Amino acid sequence: MKKHTGKSRTSGFAPKHSLGQNFILDDTLMASVAEASGAGPEDGVLEIGPGMGTLTKQLALRAKKVVAVEVDESLRPYLTVALEKCSNAEIVYGDVLRFDLQALCLTHFGADSPLRVAANIPYYITSDILLKVMRELPQAQSLAFMVQREVAEKLLAGPGEDGYGPMTILAQMHYELERALEVPADCFTPKPRVDSTFVVFHRRKLIEIKDERFFDKMLHRIFLLRRKTLLNNLISQYGFDRSAAAEVLEMAGIGEQARAEALDLATLARLSDVLCNRIHG
Repeated sequence: MKKHTGKSRTSGFAPKHSLGQNFILDDTLMASVAEASGAGPEDGVLEIGPGMGTLTKQLALRAKKVVAVEVDESLRPYLTVALEKCSNAEIVYGDVLRFDLQALCLTHFGADSPLRVAANIPYYITSDILLKVMRELPQAQSLAFMVQREVAEKLLAGPGEDGYGPMTILAQMHYELERALEVPADCFTPKPRVDSTFVVFHRRKLIEIKDERFFDKMLHRIFLLRRKTLLNNLISQYGFDRSAAAEVLEMAGIGEQARAEALDLATLARLSDVLCNRIHG
């Protein structure tokens, strides 16, 4: 893991606080970020939040094609200039949360192109975008996100640690997470109040689950009241009586006093399969 200490240069554009805009304008740093993303000459890269295009240019130097989704159309003239020499980079304007990402990638990259995702996005929508990308683009070989350092700690947390929850589990279920770069607040324009971490999610299937959609919903249910025992959560969230809830836990090899935040991935997957069989047959 590297730590970057360089400072950003100013650009003349007034970032919008309402959109959570904090730009990185340092080409050297963005070259390191693009390299860490794993983008290669055969890859199509979906970039989310290109901003001034600093990372877009570096990705375009490495990838076969880059398609970047930008919500702020007032950045159009800046991006046009920044990417005028990047014939393999294209900007699509709109709110990424409203796109069908599978359809977008099929249209721009085709069905057979290896896919990677890179993003430097506003912190207030990090969780929404990350969950959307994980759910809609399971074929992506890697996801590379600049996130608030606190979010990185949550993503990398283990059972029983602060921040361990549904998003952490979903990420670790399908990806090996790498803390690639530490990025101080001084590297951004304007300077945010917190430091950042560039985290790369390398795709790998760790554990088989009978029904991933059921697993996803189960996580949110059993972590809703994370300090309650799983026994009580099963009773309140699934309508089991005490004996039925205890039987489910016994079949999954889990003690009655266990809490969701203490369970590892394999145990949670086992609980999901037992619950799914019990409810849906």
